[in-house]
Amino acid sequence: MVDQERYVLYREESKVLAAIGEHVDAQVGRVTVRLPRAAAEAAVAAWERDDPDDDFGEETHEQYALRGQAGDLALIGLVISDDGRWEGEEVVVDLHVHSAGAAWLQAAELGLVGRP
Repeated sequence: MVDQERYVLYREESKVLAAIGEHVDAQVGRVTVRLPRAAAEAAVAAWERDDPDDDFGEETHEQYALRGQAGDLALIGLVISDDGRWEGEEVVVDLHVHSAGAAWLQAAELGLVGRP
C-alpha cells in the first residue's frame, strides 16, 4: 500500500472513530469530578487570562498541541467558573466527556495514570 492509499484508509478509519464518539457522547455526555482547589483555581485562571489574538504563523506540532491543551484547560476553567460547587478544598463539577478525556490523555502522556 503506498502512502496516499494508507491515508485514504486512515481517513475512513477517522470516520469510524467519529461514529464511536457520537455513540459515546449520547451515552456519557458529562461526568462529575472532584478537583483539588489548586488545580481548579489554575484552570479558572487560564480561562480568565486575556491572551492577545496574535497570528501564530508556523507552529511546530508540539507548539500546536500545547496551545490546544491550554485551550482545553481554559474550557475546564469556564465550566468551573459557571457551574463548579466548592466543597472545602475541592470543587465538584460536571465536565463534558471531551474535557475529562483531554485531561486524562495529558496525564497519561506524562505517565501520571496508566494507559488502558
